[in-house]
Amino acid sequence: MSQATKKILIIEDNESYLTILNQKLFIEKYDVLNAKDGPDGIQKVIDNQPDIVLIDLLLPKMDGIEVIEKIRQTDIGKTLPLVILTNINPDDEILQRIMENKPAYYLVKPEVTLDDIAKKIKNVLQI
Repeated sequence: MSQATKKILIIEDNESYLTILNQKLFIEKYDVLNAKDGPDGIQKVIDNQPDIVLIDLLLPKMDGIEVIEKIRQTDIGKTLPLVILTNINPDDEILQRIMENKPAYYLVKPEVTLDDIAKKIKNVLQI
């Protein structure tokens, strides 16, 4: 399957970060969907069945870990690759909850470039 047919859902409420990430992934020829809060993200996973989800932990209406837990409870979500992309360096409690839900990567935004993110996506999707 080519990159052009790969669908990525980004669950992110920071407009400026979302814009630059969308631009990068568009250049990389992905089909990109966006959700700006947890409930919208969960619904888009169910409705659109993306190939991978990038998710922030700091979201309105529902925190990212809760969103991940709810995604994992859906049929598609059981095996869906999830990449956490956040500003939070996790403490032990957060890390424990995250690891229980088996994310593909935990990326801290200030520590990764857009190229790094694109490489991680290709790695997860085995492109």
